[in-house]
Amino acid sequence: MTDHEHDNGVRLDRWLWAARFFKTRAEAVEAVRAGHVLLNDQRTRSAKSVRCNDRLRIRRKTAVYHITIQRLIDRRVSAPIAAQTYVEDPDSIERREALRQQLRLQPQPIRQSRGRPDKKERRQLQQMRYADGSG
Repeated sequence: MTDHEHDNGVRLDRWLWAARFFKTRAEAVEAVRAGHVLLNDQRTRSAKSVRCNDRLRIRRKTAVYHITIQRLIDRRVSAPIAAQTYVEDPDSIERREALRQQLRLQPQPIRQSRGRPDKKERRQLQQMRYADGSG
């Protein structure tokens, strides 16, 4: 694939999918529509063409990526090759790493019961519900 192949750019949703930010193009389209992907700090359409040196802000769940497009691709490639198509800002990497550390240190919620409450648990729930005398 040569660079002159993409003189007019590549669709944003197609590039996001090919660079492995989203598993499907439909997910990429939905993220763009929801405003989770900003092109040069502006909301855009998924059909918008992206070019080299365009800046993207991509939000996926809790992670936010600030990247600059280096190469245009329109076919899905392996992860190591996909990683070479963009450069992520160093402060973006740092923030994401800090967030990952925070999430790792948070205690995981523990759920005692499995399925529906048994008779004892139901009585405890009722006592909590009606303890304030409103019921």
